[in-house]
Amino acid sequence: MKTLIKPLLVAFGLSVLSLSATQAETNPIRRGTKAATYKTGIYPTIEGKLQISLDKEVGGVVNVQLKDVNNKVLFFQHMGKQDKQLRLRLNLNDLPAGTYQVEISNGVNVTTQTITVGAKPAAQPSRLITLD
Repeated sequence: MKTLIKPLLVAFGLSVLSLSATQAETNPIRRGTKAATYKTGIYPTIEGKLQISLDKEVGGVVNVQLKDVNNKVLFFQHMGKQDKQLRLRLNLNDLPAGTYQVEISNGVNVTTQTITVGAKPAAQPSRLITLD
């Protein structure tokens, strides 16, 4: 009788172990990825800078990117889970004339704003000289 109980216990233990391993594979643990809601304000200033104001809730991350027409990232800023506000002032004076995009993403939703940078005005001469 004792010799019969030991193999039964071993077989029972192995079947429970394989059943729990199968359950672990078919039901993976889902970690909650909460997307942070956010509000943005984007506007140009007189000095040729771009003001970006962003308010978000705690718990999710948000990324801000400035891209050119070739989708090259010119600027990147990451807001962590504990950050609530972001205030940026990007200097666009050194950028060549063209179209750019500000992309704000929380990992689920993407907000895109198109920015057009015009050509720099021609410099005015410091004094005017005329010939008679």
